[in-house]
Amino acid sequence: MPTARKSQISLVDTKYYHCISRCVRRAFLCGKDPLTGQSYEHRREWVEEKLLLLASIFCIDICAYAVMSNHTHIVLYVDDKKANRLTDKAIVIRWHKLFKGNWLTHKFVEDNKLNTSEHMILNDIIDKYRERLSSISWFMRVLNEDIARRANKEDGCTGRFWEGRFKSQALLDEAALAACMAYVDLNPIRAKMANTPETSEFTSISKRIEHAKHGKQPKNLLRFAGNPKQNMPKGLPFELKYYIELVELTGRCIRADKRGHICDAQPILARLQIEPENWLKLTTQFTKVFHGAVGRRHAMSKYCTHLQKKRRANLANCERLLG
Repeated sequence: MPTARKSQISLVDTKYYHCISRCVRRAFLCGKDPLTGQSYEHRREWVEEKLLLLASIFCIDICAYAVMSNHTHIVLYVDDKKANRLTDKAIVIRWHKLFKGNWLTHKFVEDNKLNTSEHMILNDIIDKYRERLSSISWFMRVLNEDIARRANKEDGCTGRFWEGRFKSQALLDEAALAACMAYVDLNPIRAKMANTPETSEFTSISKRIEHAKHGKQPKNLLRFAGNPKQNMPKGLPFELKYYIELVELTGRCIRADKRGHICDAQPILARLQIEPENWLKLTTQFTKVFHGAVGRRHAMSKYCTHLQKKRRANLANCERLLG
């Protein structure tokens, strides 16, 4: 039986989560169907555009993503503090960008006077909207429903397009976050859809590299904040240049099987205290090695305690590969 979503997400322990959605039909999400010869490559743009749009509406940031032939990988950061900071009006305006709302929410946005009972009803509605705008479940629901409707319309059929539930993994520390992001960014290279990170279309790494050429970072992706003093603050806790070098070197090792070259990426690996040979395995087999929350022992223990989990399924692999 699938684990309840509330038993997988603990914002007290981490705000970073890896989400995977897979198609259920033989028809591709993107790419070219070898049996029919029909190309669905244009759907990759659908996913990327919708994903980046939602990041500007929800209080959820995108750390990494890759749009594959029959599935998508997304690493998300839940900014619940931002959701709590936003004014009531800002929350409603954001929600109206996704849904129609109702007569009361429109009356409120238009600054029309509300009576006492209407204020009470409106407060409950806004509380619900505020919670949903920082919910991974709602983020993935809005993303997947829109793509499913468009794909079904194009295919001239009805029914499920995605699996019933998306998979999510909690990333409990910097080591897990870096490994998972690299795993996601390198998905097209492992699938032979691209030869280099900069040519991996519809991925976060290609977008970051393109902006890095001009000394900038993409506004619609969570920024790299360097090596801040706080533990896992807003902003990815790595240097952008080291991360790009790390992905490139790891990708070269995967293509040419030159494991020694990964030693050139020591600035980040040394700080995360991960052995190069373990890093290669993490970034090639992340979802095979880990089937739940990922992090070192102390982070895993806190996470399981908060969610009242007795079983620590990934602990042995985490200790072996993350240290």
